[in-house]
Amino acid sequence: MISCSGVGKRYPGGLTALDNVSCEIGAGEMVFVTGHSGAGKSTLVKLFAAIERPTSGSIVVNGQNLAALRPGALPYLRRNFGLVFQDQKLLFDRNALDNVLLPLAIVGTPRHEALRRAQAALDKVGLLDRARANPIALSGGEQQRLAIARAVVNRPAVLLADEPTANLDVDSAAGILDIFRAFHQVGVTVIIATHDPQWSGLPGARELRLARGSLAQ
Repeated sequence: MISCSGVGKRYPGGLTALDNVSCEIGAGEMVFVTGHSGAGKSTLVKLFAAIERPTSGSIVVNGQNLAALRPGALPYLRRNFGLVFQDQKLLFDRNALDNVLLPLAIVGTPRHEALRRAQAALDKVGLLDRARANPIALSGGEQQRLAIARAVVNRPAVLLADEPTANLDVDSAAGILDIFRAFHQVGVTVIIATHDPQWSGLPGARELRLARGSLAQ
């Protein structure tokens, strides 16, 4: 599903985030990208979704070389991905249901179908009873679950998450992990960048450990 060959990423000013990274992630896998702060975890996840572009090497997703894609093709590629960021990027002027409806509105899903799918997504993350609440009224864990509901409402093949539990307490973080594992169990490819050591070595999951921008052996 995702193949990286000799991938490097250098930012303006000379910062090298990734250096000669090669890896394969198969459909249906659960993969944790781990490493110290600044190891390149977030950069690698963004490269997978073509949010960032590599400065060397190649990334192939479902047989498509990302470097060869026209800019107009990127939104269609990203429909395969559900993205969960550390800061959630929720819209605080809309309630929880409207936040989840937004991706469906962008792709033109009929309203009745969109409502059904948005409510189902909220139900999967345990927030259906909070559908009319604004994000500001939700706890940190609830906000992260809302971000996950929005990420999966379009039924993506791949769920990408960047430090999804960084600002959560232990119990909330465990609940978020359970949600990711539930999606993995129904065939979704799950890729999570995290510095949380409790997530490493989970049964049925694989670890890609980065150190100073390179894959650790």
